[in-house]
Amino acid sequence: MKQRPRIYYTETQKALMWERWKKGESLHQIAALFDRNHSSIQRILAESGGIRPAQRQRSRLALSLAEREEISRSLAAGHPIRRIAQLLGRAPSTISREISRNGGQTSYRANCADDAAWKRAQRPKTCKLVDNPVLAEMVATKLQLQWAPEQIAGWLKHTFPGDEDFQVSHETIYRSLFIQARGALKKELLAHLRRPRIMRRSRHHTQKTDNHGRIKDTVSISERPAMVEDRAVPGHWEGDLLFGDRNSQIATLVERQTRYVMLVKVASKDTETVIDALIDNARELPQELYQSLTWDRGKELADHKRFTLATDIDVYFCDPHSPWQRGSNENTNGLLRQYFPKGVDVSAYSQAQLNEVARKLNERPRKTLEYQTPAERFSQLVASTS
Repeated sequence: MKQRPRIYYTETQKALMWERWKKGESLHQIAALFDRNHSSIQRILAESGGIRPAQRQRSRLALSLAEREEISRSLAAGHPIRRIAQLLGRAPSTISREISRNGGQTSYRANCADDAAWKRAQRPKTCKLVDNPVLAEMVATKLQLQWAPEQIAGWLKHTFPGDEDFQVSHETIYRSLFIQARGALKKELLAHLRRPRIMRRSRHHTQKTDNHGRIKDTVSISERPAMVEDRAVPGHWEGDLLFGDRNSQIATLVERQTRYVMLVKVASKDTETVIDALIDNARELPQELYQSLTWDRGKELADHKRFTLATDIDVYFCDPHSPWQRGSNENTNGLLRQYFPKGVDVSAYSQAQLNEVARKLNERPRKTLEYQTPAERFSQLVASTS
């Protein structure tokens, strides 16, 4: 089969690619616009790690094409360099360097010189993490602890207030990871991101398919008190099952105000086993810190009335196909995938190991907590109730 020739995309076509990529379209969808294979689109986007390059602009000090055309005409007319410089209002040394680096007086061509200058100017700006290896090492260390770039940036700002040398934006961290030409952070650190990929891509929102049957006597999330909704008081939790391989699962619980995480080992997903595990877990906390639980429509909580009877904790259920109604838990489950990737048998983890993972997550600073940790906020609540 004859191989199709390599295609070279125009700047307008590339701009369309980036626009569609930002909207979250797949490589295959974008490639269909150009009747090409997705690999040709990936080649363009991967050059900058899936991050759209900043629009290039000429320096106001650089020679323009019009000036170069005047140089070319003046050389053809036999004018000396000083006269050309005077005509353009430039230094003679500027005109001399321009001519010598682009073929000399006999071979100078304005268009060729302008193209060459544009290519020479394609040098990337030195990354802040390259200039400050101590800062780069701090960032790398936190990435290895599964901290997100935004958490690292916020922690640096909180830890070194007013010290610009030890602050870096999360976008710079992402660029340093995905654009390896910068030479600041090793490519291996990509594996520590929440969603390891070779390119950065738009955020996709996925929803679970509803394979669950109806649960009797559910109390809708719409009936949950307003003070729970606005996180005004502590003690209100969101929960779900995080599934692994071999029909294994763990229960994940997140306190809405502090984002404090608890992980509960459950032997199976039948409602009796799950409810028993949740009851045992709930008894470890004072009543003031566990007043309600919001869950999705999973049948593992079909026996929710027994849970409420045993713990005096109200249970609320999300609307069907509405995982965002327990957004803190959904976000936490995404973070937990760094520790429990899909396909891993989570039944092999002991409760002590689950507690250690929860501890690591609770000691990561959160933007929504002004870069304090959930452990710090939750400890304050425990102290106030004792």
